[in-house]
Amino acid sequence: MPSAAERTRTLVQSTCSAVLLVPGLDGARPEQLTPHARVVGPDGEVFLLYPADSPAVRAATHAQDDELAAVLEITDVAPVSVPHRIRGRAWVSGWLTAVPGLAEPGLMMLRLEVGEACVDDLWGAESVEPEDFARAFVDPLVSHEAELLQHLHSAHSDRVQGLCELLGERGDGPVDGAEAADGKGGKGQGQRAVPLALDRFGLRVRFVGERCFDARFDFPEPVRSVSELRRAMRTLFEAASH
Repeated sequence: MPSAAERTRTLVQSTCSAVLLVPGLDGARPEQLTPHARVVGPDGEVFLLYPADSPAVRAATHAQDDELAAVLEITDVAPVSVPHRIRGRAWVSGWLTAVPGLAEPGLMMLRLEVGEACVDDLWGAESVEPEDFARAFVDPLVSHEAELLQHLHSAHSDRVQGLCELLGERGDGPVDGAEAADGKGGKGQGQRAVPLALDRFGLRVRFVGERCFDARFDFPEPVRSVSELRRAMRTLFEAASH
């Protein structure tokens, strides 16, 4: 499974919605605190791009000689329609400063020096040390995940549904979400299968019906690209059809 640091950094560098929480800016509208772009620097710092007149930029500029605490909150929503659609959240907290000269006129780059981070997602809740965040790798599928899940859902829903055969007899009885996430779920009979999450290690499917549970299907080995993913998915679907 991906580490907490990898999951957090992947969310930071994804297209998930994000908002910067800064003390004293409670009256600002959420869209004013949403960065136009964000990227992680070589030392693990997070660079956030804002309009030069945004509340976040004004706060960082006025606090040049003081440490301005801030928290970047990221919300991960499943790109397909499914119950309990929020897949997770991540929080990266630290100290905010303005970095003039890095952005085009009318824009300002802010630098968030990471003090701590945490993630609460489909894998569970964990804290992340700044050093681990800085060294963590981003999942290679993150920029394609939404498109891939939507394609699986719209074009291959029957094959995704067929994955319930891989759950075997272990799940013929009632299951809770924790057991299903460990691959001990039911066969999904009477359930609608929705592809929920995808990373280099495998595919997570949510079975929706009288009861709702997740099942995780691991790839034979981690994938490094979309082409390797196609081969892994083909292997998974073939295993389910036998």
